[in-house]
Amino acid sequence: MNDMATNAPPKYSDPLYQAAHDEAFSKPLFAKIETVLPPDVSQEDFALALEQLIEVLGKDAVFTGEGLKEYVDPYEIPESGYERSVPSAAICPSSVPELQKLLKVVNEHKIPVWTFSRGKNLGYGGPAPRVPGCIALDLHRMNKILEVNEKFSYAVVEPGVTFGDLYEYCAKNKLKVWPSTASLGWGSIIGNTLDRGMGFIPTGVHHENVAGMEVVLANGDVVRTGQFAMSNSPSAHITKLTFGPTIDGLFLQSNLGIVTKMGFNLTPQPQAYMACSFDVPEFEHIETIVDVFGELRRNGTLPYMVYVFYIAEWATMFGKHSEWWKGEGPIPDWRLKEMQKDLDTGIWTVKFGLYGPTEVIKAQFDEVQRVVARDAPAGRLRQALFTGEDGGPLDATAVPPLYGGVRVGIPSMWNIPMVNYYNLREDSVGAHGAYSPIVPLDGKTVLEWAKTAKGVCADQGFDFLCDFFMHERYAIFVTMLCFDKTSKTQRASVDKVFHNLFEEGSRRGFAKYRAHINHMDLNAELFDFNNHAYRRFVETLKDSLDPNGILSPGKMGIWPQRLKQLREAS
Repeated sequence: MNDMATNAPPKYSDPLYQAAHDEAFSKPLFAKIETVLPPDVSQEDFALALEQLIEVLGKDAVFTGEGLKEYVDPYEIPESGYERSVPSAAICPSSVPELQKLLKVVNEHKIPVWTFSRGKNLGYGGPAPRVPGCIALDLHRMNKILEVNEKFSYAVVEPGVTFGDLYEYCAKNKLKVWPSTASLGWGSIIGNTLDRGMGFIPTGVHHENVAGMEVVLANGDVVRTGQFAMSNSPSAHITKLTFGPTIDGLFLQSNLGIVTKMGFNLTPQPQAYMACSFDVPEFEHIETIVDVFGELRRNGTLPYMVYVFYIAEWATMFGKHSEWWKGEGPIPDWRLKEMQKDLDTGIWTVKFGLYGPTEVIKAQFDEVQRVVARDAPAGRLRQALFTGEDGGPLDATAVPPLYGGVRVGIPSMWNIPMVNYYNLREDSVGAHGAYSPIVPLDGKTVLEWAKTAKGVCADQGFDFLCDFFMHERYAIFVTMLCFDKTSKTQRASVDKVFHNLFEEGSRRGFAKYRAHINHMDLNAELFDFNNHAYRRFVETLKDSLDPNGILSPGKMGIWPQRLKQLREAS
């Protein structure tokens, strides 16, 4: 035990990301890391397993004790009533052969591992395990960019590669591609994609742009999907097509295997980009936004992601709640009306981009302008066009940050200040959760839900901080639950907000598209057709592929037979 590392080396080469990482984990509610054993494993067996893991990985890749401070949920809420999710140890393999060797050890001792790429799924548990005592299996050292193909606009990476890493690689090598990025550049591309995360450019629906995975199963066997399953296919990462059943989806939000390589589409560097916005002055105008822009999404006029935000969420980027409103409770509507002028925005604002040849973009915008003038005359439509020099490809850095940034694939940490919105003191520490259901893209439905969610937040004294991503037929409607984690009152209140939103959403048939580790079973229970046939099917696969139940037990409500009693207990 004394040969193990207690202080982890830096996780990032980029000082901006490392500083943000350090800040996120530097002020825990509980400084002491309690010793927790894996379920049904004795101290003696655990000690022996750690010795074997050190032989496989080296002492600098195995962590216990204080070395686990970066492997807990930095936004934990003790008032929620859940047991604290602390791992028993953490291990950091650097290659597939090391991963295979460590899986042999944990299988032998029946020690479950909790797998993640970068652990930046903050607000959903971060790197913390669903089952206390799991070993944290941290893949960030598997960080190679294996290929970027400029002609076919795709990349192949390992789990530790961040959005920032891939952007810098493409920029340094002057490749004519734009990689998509999520809101924060420090996250793993593979990790975000597997959790069905999203970006903003044409290839921004990340899981829909996967082409060829490599997956290590619980027994160490290595499987590749699609054309990547051929050892010599030139089409390995240019199509999803396979021969026989398509299995890629089995590894999204999954505990059936560990994805170690992934191919995915990039956006070809366009000739031009038009940054577009549309804002409206009244809360009820969300109905118009959804119906008008939903139709434009479905008929192909707006082929890519349309992003909508409420003014209170936008205000978090420019000041704390106490700076916008000195009174008690949420910001009143009359003050929000004033803030529209302060921020030069609407109560709701739509952001979308058009990408491609200049004349095509202009024609698309002309059609948007025609439809909006007819069907949404109360709103304000604006645009800014950026084109490449002499008709050539547009350099993303030529677009000012106000119009570009994540919308042209440039990663950053631009919305980190949001978590500090409710901080009241110098020593306050910002945190957040989220309730993020899938909602049909129908104006009356979305308006009714927005009114309900706003009321639920107000009941506990919180502003309605929300945005939503408009796909063709549905929206991912995210209510951000920011709070000061040093405030017991705020922690308890934000937990009530979540559960009240969950109850209201469930009553309407809505389910979250992803979930915090403490809420995975809650969300999984909603998929109840035929006595939870979907869950029974996946758990049958789980027990076949992972009979010892070692891979991320309980992830998304999928439990191995050996540990199923833990679901009942929770």
